[in-house]
Amino acid sequence: MNRNRILAKNIRKIKSERNAVILAHLYQPPEVQDVADFVGDSLELSKHARDTKADVIVFAGVSFMAETAKILNPEKTVLIPDPYAGCPMAAMVTANDVLALKAAHPDAAVVCYVNSSIEVKAVSDICCTSANAVRVVRSLPERKIIFVPDQNLGHYVARHCPDKEFFFSTGFCPTHHQVSLAQLHDAKNEHPNALVLVHPECKPEICDAANFIGSTSQMIEYARTSKAKSFIICTEMGIIHQMQKRSPFKEFFPVHAGMICPTMKRTSLVSIEASLEKNRFIIEIDKQILEKATSSVTRMLNLS
Repeated sequence: MNRNRILAKNIRKIKSERNAVILAHLYQPPEVQDVADFVGDSLELSKHARDTKADVIVFAGVSFMAETAKILNPEKTVLIPDPYAGCPMAAMVTANDVLALKAAHPDAAVVCYVNSSIEVKAVSDICCTSANAVRVVRSLPERKIIFVPDQNLGHYVARHCPDKEFFFSTGFCPTHHQVSLAQLHDAKNEHPNALVLVHPECKPEICDAANFIGSTSQMIEYARTSKAKSFIICTEMGIIHQMQKRSPFKEFFPVHAGMICPTMKRTSLVSIEASLEKNRFIIEIDKQILEKATSSVTRMLNLS
C-alpha cells in the first residue's frame, strides 16, 4: 500500500471519529480531491458548508474559502490545513479601498467577489461567485455597481448588464490574468479540433476567443454534455482531474503548462491528516466582522 493510500485511509478514520467533513476546491491536487467528501467551485462549496451536519469542517482550499465556511457556521470548528494558503487576488483590495470607492460613488451598490477577505465582505452589500455574478448584479435595484476585486470578472459581468454603470478596483488572479492570446493560439494550433473553455477571471480578449465562458463547475458540465471530444482549458489545471473523471472518454489540455495556482497546491494529504489529528489550523474571526460579513454572503446564497 503506497503512502497516499495509507494517509487517505487514516484521514477517513479520523474524519469519522470527529464527525468531520472535507470540502475541496477543484484546483486542489488530485489526491486531495479524491479524499474529500465534496469537490466543487466556490458557490457549491459555500452551499455545502452552509448545509453540513458535521461538527468539523476541513477546508482544502484557500483562506477566503475557509473564512466563508466560518461565516456560515460560526459555532462549528473550521480548519484550514495550511495557514499560508491565501489568495493573491483577495490581497489586492482592502476594506479601506472599498470605503473609498463608496465615498466616491455613494449611490452605488458594492458587489464583492467571494475571492476577497472577510473585512471586504463586511463592507460590501452582496457577495458573488463566478457562477452567479451576473445574476447577483441583475438582482440589484441600483444602477451603479462597485465591483471588487477582480477587474476581469467585473468586465465580464458588465458586458451582460449593459444597463448598469460599473466602477472597478484593479485586482486580478495572477494565474488567469497571465494567459495571453499567443499562448491560446499556440494551444489551438496544437489541438485544432478542441473547443476553448475560459474562466471569466481571464482577460476580456481571452474571453472573446472562447467557445464557452463559465465558472469551474459550469465548464465541467459544458464539457460533459458537449458533443465535442477535446477541450482547451483556460483555468487552473487542477480542474482537469474532475473533468477526466466525469468525461473519461474526452481529452482536456491546459492552455499552457503554467496554469497552476501555487497557494491552491499548498494543501496535501499530510497537512489534512495533521489538521484533523491536531485540530489545526482553526479559523477564528472577530465577532463584529463576522456579523457584518454574514449579510453579504447570506444575501448571495438567498438568490441561489
